[in-house]
Amino acid sequence: MDTQPLPTASSPRPAPRAGRPIRAFHLGLATRGGEPLFEDFNAARTMAACLHEATLAGDGRMLAWVVMPERVHCLLQSGGARPLRDAVAAFKSGSARRVNRAIGRSGPLWEPAWEDHALQADADLRSVARCIVANPLRAGLVRRIADYPFWNAIWLGDTGAA
Repeated sequence: MDTQPLPTASSPRPAPRAGRPIRAFHLGLATRGGEPLFEDFNAARTMAACLHEATLAGDGRMLAWVVMPERVHCLLQSGGARPLRDAVAAFKSGSARRVNRAIGRSGPLWEPAWEDHALQADADLRSVARCIVANPLRAGLVRRIADYPFWNAIWLGDTGAA
């Protein structure tokens, strides 16, 4: 996988390598204090709905995602109209309000920082998506990904080339 690690929201972002435009971002968002909030079915279901909703991604598009008990991994294709920092902040804010309301809690949902890796234009996005949705398998939560309810990828049912 051709990735270029990028700093978190509090650090300045380096310019992409010349001639290699960024195609998408692999993001990791952790719950505050690593609390397993998404073990709650309603919290996980609400988060899944947030990941499906196009407006929370701004001008970007969620290509793949998985909701783990204490974090979310996603593959975001950038629309380029707004900086990643702003898109992630809007997603975190909107999803926190909805999840908190769904499970009757208040306060911060997410850690302030997040992980992101820029995927260059020649990256195999399907391979990155497979890695993302396989997280429940690696964590030992299920024996088959089909048994885990909180993941999706745009390529489901697509047998054509990327």
